[in-house]
Amino acid sequence: MTIRVLVADDHAAVRAGIVLILDGHDDIEVVGQAANGEQAVAMASELRPDVVLMDIRMPKLDGISATRELSGIADVLILTTFDIDEYVFGALRAGAAGFLLKNTDADALVDAVRVVARGDGLIAPSVTRRLISAFGASVPKRRSYEIGALTPREREVLACIGRGLSNTEISVELDMAEATTKTHVSRLLNKLGLRSRVQAAILAQELP
Repeated sequence: MTIRVLVADDHAAVRAGIVLILDGHDDIEVVGQAANGEQAVAMASELRPDVVLMDIRMPKLDGISATRELSGIADVLILTTFDIDEYVFGALRAGAAGFLLKNTDADALVDAVRVVARGDGLIAPSVTRRLISAFGASVPKRRSYEIGALTPREREVLACIGRGLSNTEISVELDMAEATTKTHVSRLLNKLGLRSRVQAAILAQELP
């Protein structure tokens, strides 16, 4: 399956560099380029890419606001120069599936696109520890009846997410098809009012 990608960055040279990296792989197709957040939202709504590579600091509409608007339309992988807590936490609260810095090497960027396209989450190693300690405290506790709304299988999937397992690994551990795993992840996120599996992982670690 070819992964369809939209690249959103206000610097033309940066967009060109990212496109050059991604277009060198047979399983990835860049279907569009956006110079600001408004364009990113409009183009994603029309083109329906699998992944949007999103910068944060852009004119007209910033990347975090654009990510929030793209919930349910495409998975967003934030790619930014700025390793700032406000941006990391804001992006993940908005529903971003991943967060990388622009100093990431080409191979790691391509791998990240593939990971997010599979429905898994990904965070730059340099910010993971801060994320767990700081962002975890900011996720609201879910009321018991919300957790109780999950089926036993969804609870098992949630526990696996909390352990950091990918969809593929969850499928193997729980002996079910990967497509079924993706369905369970989507349903439990909806039931719990969460925007991303990263938020689900944090919640899972807080459960007794």
